[in-house]
Amino acid sequence: MRTAALHLLELLFALTVLYGVALVYVPAALILGGLAGVVAVERALAGPPPIARKERRS
Repeated sequence: MRTAALHLLELLFALTVLYGVALVYVPAALILGGLAGVVAVERALAGPPPIARKERRS
């Protein structure tokens, strides 16, 4: 639960910053949004691999 709340808080912070930048200069907000997307994908791929379930043999 705590991890989900922190992820939500991080997302809201990033969207607020992007919105503030977009109020000043839209192309800069698009570039920062693209960079944030790349960073998010890299963070997701850098985590430990999911634990595979052991198959039951009968």
